[in-house]
Amino acid sequence: MRAITISRPGGPEVLTVSEVDEPEPGPHDVVIDVAAAGVNRADVAQREGAYPPPAGAPVWPGLEVSGTIVALGASVTGWKVGDYVVALLSGGGYADRVAVDEGLVLPLPKGLDLALAAGLPEALATAWSNLVLEAGLSAGDTLLVHGGTSGVGSIAIQLGVALGATVYATAGTSEKVAVCAELGAARGIDYRSEDFVEVVREATDGRGVDVVLDMVGGDYLARDVEALASGGRIMLIATQQGREATIDAGALMAKRARIHGTTLRARPLDERRAIMTAVREHAWPLVARGDVRVFLDSAYPLDFAATAHRRMESGEHIGKIVLAVR
Repeated sequence: MRAITISRPGGPEVLTVSEVDEPEPGPHDVVIDVAAAGVNRADVAQREGAYPPPAGAPVWPGLEVSGTIVALGASVTGWKVGDYVVALLSGGGYADRVAVDEGLVLPLPKGLDLALAAGLPEALATAWSNLVLEAGLSAGDTLLVHGGTSGVGSIAIQLGVALGATVYATAGTSEKVAVCAELGAARGIDYRSEDFVEVVREATDGRGVDVVLDMVGGDYLARDVEALASGGRIMLIATQQGREATIDAGALMAKRARIHGTTLRARPLDERRAIMTAVREHAWPLVARGDVRVFLDSAYPLDFAATAHRRMESGEHIGKIVLAVR
């Protein structure tokens, strides 16, 4: 079968179409004939050599797919061949087929296009686990989302609104700020021309926000602390601006606040299973009702994975980028 392999750490040009062995299901695995695969920042980091796959995962990238089940492990009971599904992966989505534990698979929502669905598992699992399971976001809270038009950011805005929170979101252009508002943000913030700390303080009458979802890192962390309300929580999920930061520990203590760093891919299987169970029970109905949807930026054929990565790295995309495998 085809897979997009990484010939060496480097730029998009190192992504190569290769022939690899078909996956064999373990006892609790299903094999999915991939219709589409989501493209994520983590894939770019893996291509650059900064985010290697965990032990046992395929060495080619891809953290989420949609498709059709074509084979079952001996102990699988909850699925059947022919089911349309989406799945959260530790890697291997940039391929014709992938094997994945049955607990990381969700049914395709009725009426949702397979290509769109490929953009849901990673973003929704990341947003739900961070905002709800870890930060405890609930109705009446205030949420600040950085990168509001990214794949995760666009889902996080909608999820926060659906949960009854007031959401503020940063973005880098007036067009992207408008999209944040379209997704439900009470206020989009152009970080190139506005200070998000000042904006959220003014919008909250000086109180600050309860939760910050930060995928930027670097010097944003210190400003996140400034933007927090008492008891606030900063959920750090990526470090696009850098891995090092200096914060005012006194301010953090005075606000009785916390910074929580998380990843999804490297979690033990039982934790990822629990997250997907929670997503299926609580967030999947929001998708089925249309309260949370994928904002699709672009779709590329599998052979054009390098072009998709260039689009991701340009920062010009709005929403999810996917690879159309079938």
